[in-house]
Amino acid sequence: MTDHKLVLTTAGSQDEARAIARALLERRLAACVNIVSQIESIYRWKGAVEEAQEWLLLIKTSASVFDKVRAAIQELHSYEVPECICLTIEDGSSQYLEWIGDSVR
Repeated sequence: MTDHKLVLTTAGSQDEARAIARALLERRLAACVNIVSQIESIYRWKGAVEEAQEWLLLIKTSASVFDKVRAAIQELHSYEVPECICLTIEDGSSQYLEWIGDSVR
């Protein structure tokens, strides 16, 4: 088990996804953010089933800054309730995990 995390969030546009990714990197809250373009999301919101095209962000970070990542997503996001799901990275390449740790503060 590591102290590294994979955080998932979605954005309503490519520009918003890029802005969130860049801000997280500039603040040294993430080592890398992958943006998966135009996923189709079907979800329940305020009692209705909605559909939207979204961009998925895969944020590589560490447990020590997760609270700041969550706060930054809330601050930067246009959604009333932005997705912020944190998954533990159980294992991985030691060099890659070290790079995540070195990149985040």
